[in-house]
Amino acid sequence: MTYTVTLVDFPAAPPDVIHAAEARFRAALDKALADQVAPTLRAFQSASESSANELTKDEVKLAGDWAAAYAKAKEAGFRGLGDADEPYFEVRLQEGLER
Repeated sequence: MTYTVTLVDFPAAPPDVIHAAEARFRAALDKALADQVAPTLRAFQSASESSANELTKDEVKLAGDWAAAYAKAKEAGFRGLGDADEPYFEVRLQEGLER
């Protein structure tokens, strides 16, 4: 499963700076989750849309793994970029494609 990473709401940054930040984010996410990016992201999305009693213990754990990995990846991605109002990294799964 492949996925894309996009830095959102970071105005006026040159494309090479944005691409470098996205690459740092992705490298950190891959390091933290390896081949578990898709299942952890899906579990996090399910957790965001459900109440705690609707989730299995495995889904809760995977959602927590996503949150921790995303926080580390975000820190790596923003390293050296300076301040901006509300930038974030958007991660989108691309179904049906090989990684």
